[in-house]
Amino acid sequence: MRVLGIEGTAWCASAALYDAETDAVLIESDPYEPDSGGIHPREAAEHMSEAIPEVVDAVLTAAEAEHGSDAVDAVAFSKGPGLGPCLRTVGTAARALAGTLGVPLVGVNHMVAHLEIGRHRSGFENPVCLNASGANAHLLGYHDGRYRVLGETMDAGVGNAIDKFTRHIGWDHPGGPKVEAAAAEAAAERDPDAELLDLPYVVKGMDFSFSGISSAANDAFDDGVPVEEICFSLQEHVFAMLTEVSERALSLTGADELVLGGGVAQNDRLREMLATMCAARGADFHAPEPRFLRDNAGMIAVLGAKMAAAGDTLPIAESAIDPNFRPDQVPVTWRAGDVSIVRARDDRERYGEGEARHGSDAARRGAEATVEVVAADEGEDAAAGDARRVVKRRVPKRYRHPELDRTLRRDRTVAEARLTSEARRAGVPTPLVCDVDVPAATLTLQHVGDRDLAADLAEGWTAAVGRHLARLHGVGIVHGDPTTRNVRIERREEGAARTTLIDFGLAYHSGHVEDHAMDLHVFEGSVRATATDPDPLIAAFEAGYGDAGGEAAGAVLDRLRDVEGRGRYR
Repeated sequence: MRVLGIEGTAWCASAALYDAETDAVLIESDPYEPDSGGIHPREAAEHMSEAIPEVVDAVLTAAEAEHGSDAVDAVAFSKGPGLGPCLRTVGTAARALAGTLGVPLVGVNHMVAHLEIGRHRSGFENPVCLNASGANAHLLGYHDGRYRVLGETMDAGVGNAIDKFTRHIGWDHPGGPKVEAAAAEAAAERDPDAELLDLPYVVKGMDFSFSGISSAANDAFDDGVPVEEICFSLQEHVFAMLTEVSERALSLTGADELVLGGGVAQNDRLREMLATMCAARGADFHAPEPRFLRDNAGMIAVLGAKMAAAGDTLPIAESAIDPNFRPDQVPVTWRAGDVSIVRARDDRERYGEGEARHGSDAARRGAEATVEVVAADEGEDAAAGDARRVVKRRVPKRYRHPELDRTLRRDRTVAEARLTSEARRAGVPTPLVCDVDVPAATLTLQHVGDRDLAADLAEGWTAAVGRHLARLHGVGIVHGDPTTRNVRIERREEGAARTTLIDFGLAYHSGHVEDHAMDLHVFEGSVRATATDPDPLIAAFEAGYGDAGGEAAGAVLDRLRDVEGRGRYR
């Protein structure tokens, strides 16, 4: 099968021919280059209308010269997400070409294509994908016939966040390569012990935010900080955030494969961080060659061929473009029968894996720390319940700048010790904190529960989590990372059950409705990422929160609806 793909979501007009038999891809592209600032939608659409016919003609001429008049078996196009005027130009061209050639039409989700080209080129079975592009940044994983959004930016795409800074200082588009060059220059000349510029580092579960860091970088430039130093610190913070949430996604799903996609994925420092993280976890990492990372029709043609082979084609009447086309709206027809990325883990839970598989002295490595279950010291008071203890060590992350890593490990250890205890005193079930070693970033905690909520999702459990978070918010504490991996559950005699919140490393004090709503958003996102039927679980969770939260809960739940709408594809 040979498929002609057409891409034009924002700035790059591109056409490609993919030959499924030989795996050869021919790509012709004509990128839009604004005179100043970022992408101007009207100018981009004008460029697309001029360039699309030219790149399509070049590819079609080459295809017919090699394969004859029947060179194309299907036409695939980028249906979304993207800029509406650009997408409409591409859709019109694709429909006309499919009609003229008498071949099927395939509508491709641009962001899923970034993932699938990485899966295709790597040969991975079930990878998590980090898409790092101009307008977007998110994590995807396959589960029950669809790609699920595991985490995403809550404001700007990663490329746009960097471009906001470069526009502020007068650099033209695209700003990413210029920031990379300036950062590399600073890295070659700076003292290894020199302090990093203090910039916001915002991770909430597997979601993240870039708006604050762009503003802080702008302010630093206005204050006279050398631009090379700003670029260096900007990259170290932004890419560390993306790498951290990628590791969290691997830990949540149990995946051991990661692929990278999107134009920002061409950055050597980002690739280095992700490769270092994966090596430390024993996971496989793959980033396709650059021509498949920036916006290109090659990935559209490759995924289009898989979809066409599965019979996933579009009648002309149903081929409208969708500027807000979310990856999790796409039925993954071409992977029917594949094993889900989310794996059963009953025998390797966060606190129980060592006991179940290797004996009580073994430690398990999570996204941020190693966790070891040990016996309580002789004579230690075990009246509070389980006599076992959990030794949690936040391990150094080699992918992060050493100063940033030390700061995060120290601050999160202190926050976890302090706020776990405060929450417990407020009546929220949490582990007893037995010992704290801040220099070693180590906590000793009471062992609680017999498995994580991720292993046994049920409405009764999620309702209890809702009640716990309402009580937590009632005393002005935000958990910061209430995922299904950070709730321990235990069934007791005569039907009794207990749920316990753990891992308060991202917790902080706040009485603001926005922060409380974000806590709920993080939990619900983790449920959607792992549950086969998440809606009843989420309904029970919100009911539990509403019942326990009183009048304040209504405002938080209302704000939650607003937070949900901020995803880049809402």
